[in-house]
Amino acid sequence: MSIDTGDTAWVLVSSALVLLMTPGLALFYGGMARRKNLLSTMMMSFAVMGLVGVLWVLWGYSFAFGADEGGLIGGFNFLGLLNVGMDPSDTYATTIPHLVFMAFQGMFAIITVALISGAVVERIKFSALLLFSALWMTVVYSPVAHWVWGSGGWLAGLGALDFAGGAVVHINAGVSALALVMLLGKRKGFPGHVMEANNIPLVALGAGLLWFGWFGFNAGSALAANGLAANAFVATNLSAATAGFTWMVISWLHNRPSLLGTVTGAVAGLVAITPAAGFVTPLAAIPIGIIVSVACYYAIVLMKNKLGFDDSLDVFAVHGVGGIWGALATGIFASSAIGGKPGLIEGNAAQVLTQLIGIVAVGAFAFIATLIIGKLVDVTIGLRVGQDEEMVGLDLSQHGERAYGGLLR
Repeated sequence: MSIDTGDTAWVLVSSALVLLMTPGLALFYGGMARRKNLLSTMMMSFAVMGLVGVLWVLWGYSFAFGADEGGLIGGFNFLGLLNVGMDPSDTYATTIPHLVFMAFQGMFAIITVALISGAVVERIKFSALLLFSALWMTVVYSPVAHWVWGSGGWLAGLGALDFAGGAVVHINAGVSALALVMLLGKRKGFPGHVMEANNIPLVALGAGLLWFGWFGFNAGSALAANGLAANAFVATNLSAATAGFTWMVISWLHNRPSLLGTVTGAVAGLVAITPAAGFVTPLAAIPIGIIVSVACYYAIVLMKNKLGFDDSLDVFAVHGVGGIWGALATGIFASSAIGGKPGLIEGNAAQVLTQLIGIVAVGAFAFIATLIIGKLVDVTIGLRVGQDEEMVGLDLSQHGERAYGGLLR
């Protein structure tokens, strides 16, 4: 094994791009929150960057990518970066330093945990979010990453395809967000009071940074500067473009073409192409992008207007539903000429069944484990802020700051 400088440079840049997605997410989520909760919403993403950034090095990476333990979790051999150095791993990404692979995977762990926060903003205690995040990364994210991407993981052995995180990131986070919403309950005043986004330009800026960073997310998952990275790059852009435009048309048919809807559609397109980017042709990104926008748009309508779930920023409807469709689409559109694995269209119907097993397994585990973790946090330190704190807003009550007015005196 020898280090390829081109591959190393590309994965280093991709790692930086994926990290940039979390500040992008902070802007995206922060702009959609109400004025009195803008800073608290953004703070959740930045706090997770710090917390998970440390815990990933201490034990998260080892539990995800360490020596296999029964196909379920990694062992202790990489704790605190033991045996992780400047030479390539003999198992993962063998043309780049092991440290670079570890860092790249760490950026995925950070943004996956941060994604969940959007469902529970405006009512969750900051201390509860931190404790939940540490437990969830350890008990849910790391094992699922091992199942799908770890050497010996049981879903990898089954043949489940997930190029860059449809199940590991989006289904995992989306379903967990729904479970946490069910534990926390609705915001005070929901759904009777209008809860308008405080700054849509911030949302658009955040979405732009997410789209930009997603090239590292998906194309970087080739773990080399090669043709597969190029395929993933083009498919990623095409799905986002298609889905964003489709959502714009849907919102236009219902009322007017909104900026908030258009950028939400683009993010949904990015979610859906994530598991497929290294397995499908770029043109397959067009139907993937169209269908995900339709599915996620009406999932939001169903969740909020029909079922009454207060998923504040539609995490399940975009990431959960989008991730499920993306995983299924991978099984449908996979091309043996791209990733070496045929899908339904090429005559391999069994791949769709394998994808379904992965969806159900990850979704069920994430939902049940999140309910347990959330309940544990609730009975120890409490999940939710008091009514007065919620009325004042979490910017002041949790952080002593205002987004538009300086420090609390």
